[in-house]
Amino acid sequence: MEVHQSYVLHHVSQQRFTIVITSIWPYLQKIDESADASFLGWVVAAYSLGQMVASPIFGLWSNKRPRREPLVCSIFINLAANIYYAYVYLPKTNNKYHMLISRVFVGFGAGNVAVVRSYVAGATSLKERTGAMANMSACQALGFILGPALQAGLSFIGEQGVTVKFIQLQLNMYTAPAILAAAFGLINILLVVLVLREHHIDDNGRLIRSINYTSDADSFDASEEAEESIDHAAVLTSNVLFFIVMFIFAVFETIATPLSMDMFAWTRKEAVLYNGIIICCIGFESILVFLVVKVASKRFGDRPVLLVGLAIIFCGFFILLPWGNHYPKIQWADVKNNSLVSHLTGATTASNSSVEPTGCPYEQTWCQYTPAIHLAQYISSDILIGIGYPACNVMSYTLYSKILGPTPQGVYMGWLTASGSGARTLGPVFVSQVYTILGPRWAFSLICGMVLGAIILLSSLYNRLIAFSVRHGRIIE
Repeated sequence: MEVHQSYVLHHVSQQRFTIVITSIWPYLQKIDESADASFLGWVVAAYSLGQMVASPIFGLWSNKRPRREPLVCSIFINLAANIYYAYVYLPKTNNKYHMLISRVFVGFGAGNVAVVRSYVAGATSLKERTGAMANMSACQALGFILGPALQAGLSFIGEQGVTVKFIQLQLNMYTAPAILAAAFGLINILLVVLVLREHHIDDNGRLIRSINYTSDADSFDASEEAEESIDHAAVLTSNVLFFIVMFIFAVFETIATPLSMDMFAWTRKEAVLYNGIIICCIGFESILVFLVVKVASKRFGDRPVLLVGLAIIFCGFFILLPWGNHYPKIQWADVKNNSLVSHLTGATTASNSSVEPTGCPYEQTWCQYTPAIHLAQYISSDILIGIGYPACNVMSYTLYSKILGPTPQGVYMGWLTASGSGARTLGPVFVSQVYTILGPRWAFSLICGMVLGAIILLSSLYNRLIAFSVRHGRIIE
């Protein structure tokens, strides 16, 4: 029962993030015309930067005090930050920087993921761990589905929406999701205060009486021995692998909207709606993957599943590499004989009209010579990444929790979450810069190289990524 409560928290937490992710780019363009795709990278990364800073803090807090305290505090910060996000259009200047700050605090509040993961790790035996982590990830995927689905549904409110004068709120397709996320935050606080109970067992399933694990008088001094005998090479490798997995997905979720607008000439509203539907479908796919992962990990082990997941992700990004002789539509220009012929008068007319310009911006010079990515490529890549990422994600932190063994995992999970948050900070900045300047061919080639590096790292340290109890002969794998 106690573990099930943490699933709900993880589900609502993920939903509060994904409910705005597909609309950040068009919202940013609407509130501040000076914002470009490079600044989008910083805005998306801001969430993870805040989470990276907060995760070790909340993890340490959860080791010293009841977990209810850091959970309530973090959720309240997240709630307030979402309300701030909904009002970033109000200032007369520097709106893009207000959005950046709001996303930092939304991410800071999301640092509670480390607390939730350490709770699940401490409330399950070694045999239950993979299944519990997969269930938690399935709830995360459910939030991943419902977030974009709600955003897609709210897109019908339109860009103008309605104005609630007494609170000076313009409720539209961009601000409504943030207000809804704040409401979910309030629900989460009530769940933590009224429902969540502390629970802790060891790797064999024996109940430990203390709220935060110290040592059992009837057994060895677990915390001291665990600290001395943890395989730090395996811990570091797990953090690196998790960093790469999260970096890859951060690239994927950041580039989806601008890539689809550039390649398929979608409008802002179409990009929000269609990408919301696609991400929703990926979420459903992820739930099926988590069910398969639970069975596959029992039969083949955690490490082979992680290895196969990385190989599938590699295929997903390899498919996205541009090829062929079809070039993207370019804003305010025609492509003739593979060269760019600008029409300044047409550009002036288009910019002064009420029709939203679509296609690949002519300022991105790679649009002139880089073949377009076909919709079939985009969808196929989505499907493959939707299989590989959830498998790698759940296996990464499941293996990590098993490697740590009986030691209190709050701080360690904080560092793992910080590692993932660092990846989600650097990933959007990396892809927005490389994509804007060099185009998708360079961006996705570099990602393929990074995934290949992860596969080599996992293969080279394969025999060391085993559970603490297995390594010390207490449990036979």
